[in-house]
Amino acid sequence: MSTTPLDQLPEDFDADQKEMSFLDHLEELRWHLIRSLAAIGVFAIAAFIAKGFVFGKVILGPSQPDFWTYQMLCKLGEILQTSAICIDELPFIIQSRQMTGQFTMHITSSFVVGIICAFPYAFWEMWRFIAPGLYAHERKAARGATFFVSLLFMMGVAFGYFLVTPISVNFLANYQIDPSILNEFDIVSYVSTISALVLASGILFQLPIVVFFLTKAGLVTPPILRQYRKHAIIVILILGAILTPPDPFSQLLIALPLLGLYQVSIYISSYVLKKEQKRLKEENL
Repeated sequence: MSTTPLDQLPEDFDADQKEMSFLDHLEELRWHLIRSLAAIGVFAIAAFIAKGFVFGKVILGPSQPDFWTYQMLCKLGEILQTSAICIDELPFIIQSRQMTGQFTMHITSSFVVGIICAFPYAFWEMWRFIAPGLYAHERKAARGATFFVSLLFMMGVAFGYFLVTPISVNFLANYQIDPSILNEFDIVSYVSTISALVLASGILFQLPIVVFFLTKAGLVTPPILRQYRKHAIIVILILGAILTPPDPFSQLLIALPLLGLYQVSIYISSYVLKKEQKRLKEENL
């Protein structure tokens, strides 16, 4: 197997990395994964212990009429002098129809909380593994990646929890095909729906970061993003249908901010492309 002579390597290549074998990289990755999983486990255990707050207040919060979002909608209705947007009643009950239902959902919800809380640290661990393999100018361009990825993820989680989830719960709770059919939701279905909405929102809010790195890799440009905007809208709607409960309201709530993020991504791509062109111009002088 041939190797590149040291004098032919780029100036900003990290010389320490070339000495690591494939197995060394796997070992390094293993420890980063172990530390990430340990962080998730710590937060999950803490959430499991604090079930009164995590489950009673956080998980079941959107099922209660006194939830923050519902109160804000009622206050907005008072300002607009309309009661149409005020949600003061949720006509459904949550039941556990399986013997292990509550215990299983207690573990599941704790694990989801662990993932959300540990996400910044887990991503930082993965970034520590990836960053040494980049050139200096690539590391400089990606400076602050952990902060912005974590920020967008938390913004997505907050959007999913405080807006998409309560409005979706209200829509599904009031939807009836016949008045004789009562809405009695199983705890497994409820927790799964809440988790899917929140995590999907957090992941989909990473769109600007994805576009940033695709632009850096030369795979995406602003003209391409503008040209395929209509196609992107269809893809976003499909993603919303896949990652949210099967109701058009939830899908629309996920799709609207993604369309806004797509437009922001075009500006980000333009900025990255200009910076890259400027850097190449300076290197050629």
